[in-house]
Amino acid sequence: RLMPELPKFDDEDLKSYGDEEEELALSPPAALMSILATQELLLENILECIPVGKFEVIQPLSDEFCLVLGYLLTWKLTLAFFKAASSQLRVLYSQYLRRTKSLNKLLYHLFRLMPESPVFPGQTTEVPNKETKTFFTEELHLDVR
Repeated sequence: RLMPELPKFDDEDLKSYGDEEEELALSPPAALMSILATQELLLENILECIPVGKFEVIQPLSDEFCLVLGYLLTWKLTLAFFKAASSQLRVLYSQYLRRTKSLNKLLYHLFRLMPESPVFPGQTTEVPNKETKTFFTEELHLDVR
């Protein structure tokens, strides 16, 4: 609930950024970026042996699972922050992510974690008149109990 409120504070400081020759960048919240940088290093250590295009199955409730889940939830917060920002701020934030290569790292990690077949478990592929449900066509409910 807090993330959409944070860009308002950077909007006030946006006027202090003038027309300079070098490309400007503005960091999303420093605490969030610090956690993201730490998680990127840890995730890279876990996934370093897996080439892009291959995928790794992470066992639920393992330490690796918790780390990956935390990383993806951190990105969810970052994207909520971006969504609430004005277009001018998004440009500055995206420049920061480009310089730190965080978005590139996210894509590398996603392509290593994405299942080979995104079909929901428990479905048979021999159902003739029904469309197969996948993780991309169905809404996921992530209730924490």
